[in-house]
Amino acid sequence: MRVIRSAIFTLKPYERGIQESLGKYRRFVLPGLGFQWPFAQLVRVRDVREHTMDIMAQPVITKDNVEIEVDGIMWVRPEGSEEAIKRTFYNIDDWKHAVVQLAMTNLRQEFGDLTLDESLVARETIAANLLEVLSEFAIEWGLVVSKVEIRQIDPPEDIKRAMHKQKTAEQERRSMRLLATGEFEASEQQKLAAIQRAEGEREAAIRVAEGQAEAIRLVNEAAEKYFVGNAQLLKQIEMVEGSLKDNAKVILTDKGINPTLLLGEMPMKISK
Repeated sequence: MRVIRSAIFTLKPYERGIQESLGKYRRFVLPGLGFQWPFAQLVRVRDVREHTMDIMAQPVITKDNVEIEVDGIMWVRPEGSEEAIKRTFYNIDDWKHAVVQLAMTNLRQEFGDLTLDESLVARETIAANLLEVLSEFAIEWGLVVSKVEIRQIDPPEDIKRAMHKQKTAEQERRSMRLLATGEFEASEQQKLAAIQRAEGEREAAIRVAEGQAEAIRLVNEAAEKYFVGNAQLLKQIEMVEGSLKDNAKVILTDKGINPTLLLGEMPMKISK
């Protein structure tokens, strides 16, 4: 607040004032140039911009009897109307000090209704409740509380160490669960791959068997078609085919394939 006693004065765009004449309220003063009678009159001026105000750190006791230290910050401004500016002067002596004290008192009450665990996760809820309470009282003082934030919730050192150990243990358990899940998934993938390989081998075996069966069918058809009445010739051809597969030797004569086959180095006579 500033007080103007000079005959000529000016108010800035973010200022509002009241003029008093011989100790009595006379009129509302808006930004711009103004005049008054020195000594008989004066102007009291308020800055109606947002004021950033700290809620000083203080110890509070939670519902489960744990002492923690908390602080916060709030944004407050005088409301710019004539009635509100009058209230900032006539309804409260030092509105900044009054708002801070009110905030500190209600902050202790808010944390006193919560356990430590609840307090650590209820930052936004506490700020909202505090804003509601402060706004209710601020109206009587011509003020507007725009926002409240809880800045710090600081438990005792022994509790912080215990919380750190608990957090570390939880992270280790989570890591073990992830590792076990990964190993299980890898095992399932290996099982699936083994099943797919077995299916592929079975399919290949079935196709080979089908190919062999088709070959036998074709041989039988050829035998029935081309070797009817020549069973002896068909037998010789089958023997030659078998000998070639077994790396045996075949004797050729001017009459064609001799039915004499040499297995390895030892000749064997095959009767006609």
